[in-house]
Amino acid sequence: MKVKLIKLTKDYYSELKEMIDEWKIDQEVNHTNHAPWAIFKNDYNDFDYYLNNLEVKEAVEGKVPASVFFLLDEERNILLGAVNIRHYLNDYLLKYAGHIGDGIRPSERRKGYATEMIRLALIECKKMGIDKVLMVCDKSNIASSKTIIKNGGILENEFVDEKGVIQQRYWIEIN
Repeated sequence: MKVKLIKLTKDYYSELKEMIDEWKIDQEVNHTNHAPWAIFKNDYNDFDYYLNNLEVKEAVEGKVPASVFFLLDEERNILLGAVNIRHYLNDYLLKYAGHIGDGIRPSERRKGYATEMIRLALIECKKMGIDKVLMVCDKSNIASSKTIIKNGGILENEFVDEKGVIQQRYWIEIN
């Protein structure tokens, strides 16, 4: 597995388009969620705007600064997924979302990429001075919880969100 986290640049427009389009079809057919939301919030067809608004640069309107990285398969030159790292937690993130939002494109799931992407994201968290990372996932998302646990996640608690879905909150200590 030869993968790395990258920041998105204009060089990756076609790879991003291919990944997002695949995800949109999967969402329509299988009614899956788009995660991380940060990569879906803007239309990639206006790529300059997309790039300039991908990350949250300063705290505004309940949002905290956040960095977005993409998992690149270096051998095939394709984007496998993305991870959104929130630099700190506000009250909402502490309860419902955590430091990290992540997702792997549908065709590349169940191949170990999510585990590796989270491992690499934890290295980025450490660089940002985050020593204890919160990750939250739906209890029904077994793959996500396994990925979090493989990266050192310890279940703190479960709660029912505003939609009636059971959520799990995991903490990961970064050494």
